[in-house]
Amino acid sequence: MTALPPSTDVLVVGAGPAGSAAAAWLARAGVEVVLADAAVFPRDKTCGDGLTPRAIAELTRLGLEDWIRAHTVNHGLRAHGFGQTLELPWPGGSLPAWGSAVARTELDDHLRTTAIKAGAIAVDGLRAVDVRRASGGRVEAVVFASTGSASGEVEISCRRLVVADGVRSPLGKVLGREWHRDTVYGVAGRSYVASARSDDPWISSHLELRGPARGPRSKGEVLSGYGWVFPLGTGEVNLGAGTLATAKRPAGQGAGGSAIKPLMRLYAESIRAEFGLSGELRAQASALLPMGGAVSGVAGPNWALIGDAAGCVNPLNGEGIDYGLETGRLIAEVLLSTRHVGLEVLWPELLRGHYGEAFSIARRLAGVVTVPRLLAAAGPAGMRSDWLMTLALRWMGNLVTDEDRDRAARLWRWAGRRSIALDHRPPFS
Repeated sequence: MTALPPSTDVLVVGAGPAGSAAAAWLARAGVEVVLADAAVFPRDKTCGDGLTPRAIAELTRLGLEDWIRAHTVNHGLRAHGFGQTLELPWPGGSLPAWGSAVARTELDDHLRTTAIKAGAIAVDGLRAVDVRRASGGRVEAVVFASTGSASGEVEISCRRLVVADGVRSPLGKVLGREWHRDTVYGVAGRSYVASARSDDPWISSHLELRGPARGPRSKGEVLSGYGWVFPLGTGEVNLGAGTLATAKRPAGQGAGGSAIKPLMRLYAESIRAEFGLSGELRAQASALLPMGGAVSGVAGPNWALIGDAAGCVNPLNGEGIDYGLETGRLIAEVLLSTRHVGLEVLWPELLRGHYGEAFSIARRLAGVVTVPRLLAAAGPAGMRSDWLMTLALRWMGNLVTDEDRDRAARLWRWAGRRSIALDHRPPFS
């Protein structure tokens, strides 16, 4: 661990994609930055490991395109379900027309190293447990407890604070962050397994998961959830399963409900022969995911939450790496241009401006998917149309940018504007 500095201009807590991106951009601009994390790197993170074109665009901005291309490159999504298999290329447009997948153990370590090379001071093995505040709610210092052999608490003073400590965001809770479960949230499980298709140039998603057959003519009950296989090019794939839930319809309850790890194992057995899976699933892990900006208290006078800590996760596919990288860059731009302006109003408004409409319509559509039996009724019709599924891929992946002017992009933004006008609690409020 690097020697602990007593103070810094900007303190970034959390060295995942969001925190490391923020630290890298700030350090490149000559800002004094300390990047702290509770873990000792390299460390694992529960994740699907997929990098969509939106994430690729941000990694390219950071100068990491060649590094990513040295890993697996995929062309798009192979969607399976209801008797159909469709290969749906990434739509391109203003975003790259390719994606990738890199295990978070490696990706996060490389991003953190990128921030260090830019000039950030990184310390690990320190868990943020409290803050010391000044009048008006400004944070003067963050209190850390060592997660290693050393004991006791230490402080790092800071002029500005960026909180990027993940979906649970323990420091965010100290600062007043609250997760609202009345809108849709995700429950996901992930594992690694050896596969003969580790070099497959397509990521796969199975939209129809079924329980055990109850008779010779039964296909089994359609379960609430979906499965994925993301080739890593290492001899293994990232295999996982996810489901969507709300406070009214929690995961695992209602028709077709299933606990996520048993669902993941059932899914793995159902595709074992097709994907040449061998051996047991390893590194099984699961997580709850606040989605679509379903959190309040994302900023104060001199502090802001970014990435997963701010609920910046796509409600339709669980993707969060791209938003982590984006919000890391955005908060760096804000801190570089508005040194003496309070963040408590500015940052939530900026997040709503960038993501509010897309998150609002996405979580509204995702909430509909949690209704029992709807997928079984609508899925077969959707899978019969390449055009409709290509459109769904673009919308579900939020592969629409402000620069896109085509009809699909205009329709998505139109729906988002009307959706957010109907929200009882708009994103980030």
